[in-house]
Amino acid sequence: MAEIPGLSAEQKDIAALAKGGRTNFFGFLLRLAARIPFLFIAGRLYGAEDLGRFASATIVVELAAQLSTLGQKRGLAQQLARDDRESACVVADALLLSGCVSATLGVLLYLFPAAMFPSGSFTPLQHLLPLTVVPIALGDIALAALAYRFDVGAAVRARSVVEPWTLSLVAGSIWLAALYVADLRASGLILAFVVSIFAATLTAFIPLVRSYGLPQAWSPRPIALLQLAGRNLPLAGADAVEWGTRKLDLFILGTFAPPAVVGIYYVAQQVATLPQKLKTSFEPILGPVITRNLRDRNFPAIARQVCQVGFWITAAQAGVALALGIPGAAVMGLVGPGFVAGTAALALLLTAEVAAAPAVVSEAALIYVARVRNFWISLGTIALQAALTVGFLLAARRAGLDPVYQAAGAAAALAIALGGASLVKSRLLSSILGEPITNWRWALVWAAAPAVLVGAGMKLMPEWVELAIGVPAILGVYCLVIWRRGFGPEDRMLFRKQTA
Repeated sequence: MAEIPGLSAEQKDIAALAKGGRTNFFGFLLRLAARIPFLFIAGRLYGAEDLGRFASATIVVELAAQLSTLGQKRGLAQQLARDDRESACVVADALLLSGCVSATLGVLLYLFPAAMFPSGSFTPLQHLLPLTVVPIALGDIALAALAYRFDVGAAVRARSVVEPWTLSLVAGSIWLAALYVADLRASGLILAFVVSIFAATLTAFIPLVRSYGLPQAWSPRPIALLQLAGRNLPLAGADAVEWGTRKLDLFILGTFAPPAVVGIYYVAQQVATLPQKLKTSFEPILGPVITRNLRDRNFPAIARQVCQVGFWITAAQAGVALALGIPGAAVMGLVGPGFVAGTAALALLLTAEVAAAPAVVSEAALIYVARVRNFWISLGTIALQAALTVGFLLAARRAGLDPVYQAAGAAAALAIALGGASLVKSRLLSSILGEPITNWRWALVWAAAPAVLVGAGMKLMPEWVELAIGVPAILGVYCLVIWRRGFGPEDRMLFRKQTA
C-alpha cells in the first residue's frame, strides 16, 4: 500500500483495512451477479436433484482441499513476517507442503470415489472431480500470499469473476451440448466445477508470480516443512472446523432428506454465504496488521482494529441480509418455483452469517495469541451445531413436517452455534488483550428499522418489482441511515479513496 502522508501507523493500518474492505465489497457485488446465473441454470435446466448430488460431491473435495492448506491461509502471514529468507522461498515452501498433501488426498478420492458418490453411480467425467483438490488448495495459498501484500484484487478476480462466471458459462454450454450428446447432461455441473477451479487458480498464480517472482536458490526442506505442518495443526484444525460449520448442515441434511431437498437447501446456502466473503477476505489483511502490533505489544491497537473491522463486516452483512432476506421468496423463486420452499432456511442462514461476524474477526487475532484454545472453542461450536441439527431434524420428522421445511432446522442450528461462538471468542480475546471487544452499535437498529418498513411495502408489489426495485431500495435506505447515524470519521475511511 502506498504511504499516506499525515497519518499515524495505526491510521495507516485502518486505511489498509479500509482499502481491502472496499475491494471486497466490490467483489461481493461481482460474485452475487455471477452466482445468480449459475443458480438459475442449475435450478431451471438441471433441476434440484442434480444440484443436490452436485452439492454433496463437491463438499468432499472442498473439505480435502481445506485440510490440505494446513492452516496456511491464515498462518502464512505470520510465517512471512518471521522468516528472514526471501519471501518467494517462504511461499514456495507453503505451496510445496499443501501441494503434497492435496495430491495425496486427491489420489485417495480418485481411488475411493464412494466418499463423493455414496450411491456408487457416477460417470467417467464425474470421476474427474478429485482433480480439483490440488488447484483449490494451491489457489488458496496463492491468494493468502497476495493478501499479505494487500493485493485483495487478485482474490476478487479469481473468486468473484473468473470462477463463478466460468462455472455458469460452462454449465450452460454443456446443457446445450447435451441436447445432441445425451450422456453429457449427468456430468454437466461437476465438469463445469472442474473447469472453473482450474481457471480461478490460473488467475491467482499470474499475479503471484508477478508480485513475488520465482524463488531463487530455493530447495525443498522436508524436516522444516514437517515442523511447519506440526506448528500449524491447531490452526489447520480451526480452519477445517470453521469451514465445516458451513458444510455440516448440508451433509447431515443429505442423510435425512432426498436429493431434491438438499438441492433446495444448497441454493439457499449459496445465496446466504455470499456475504460471508465480506468477512473471510478481511482475514489475510488483518493478519499482517495484527502480527506487527503483537511484536510491539500494542494490544489496544489490536482491539480497536478488530472492533473496527467487526463493525464494518456486521453493518455490511446486516444490510445484505435485509436486502436478500425480506424478498427471500422472490430471490429463491428466481431459481425455480420449487425452490421457494427454502425461503425460511435462507432467512435463518442470512441471520447466521450476521451472528458469525464477531467470531471471525476475534479469531483473526486468537490464531496468534491462543491457537489451541481457539481450536477447542471451534471444535465445541461444530459439535453443538451437529447435535442441534440432528435434534431439530428428528423433532421436525416426528412432528410430520414436510422434508423441505425440516431443512430450516439445520439453518437454525447453524445460527445458534455461530452466535454462541461469537460470544465466547470475543470474550476470550477481550480477556487476553485486556480491552473490550465488541462490534455492536445501536445504529444497526436505527438503520434496520426503516429498511424493514420499505421491505414490507415492497412485498405488496409484483415479484419483479420486489426484486428490481425492492432489493436496492432496502439496501439504499439502510446504507443512508447507517452512514448518517453509525459511521464516524474512521468508519468513513472505508469509502474514501486514499491518495499517495
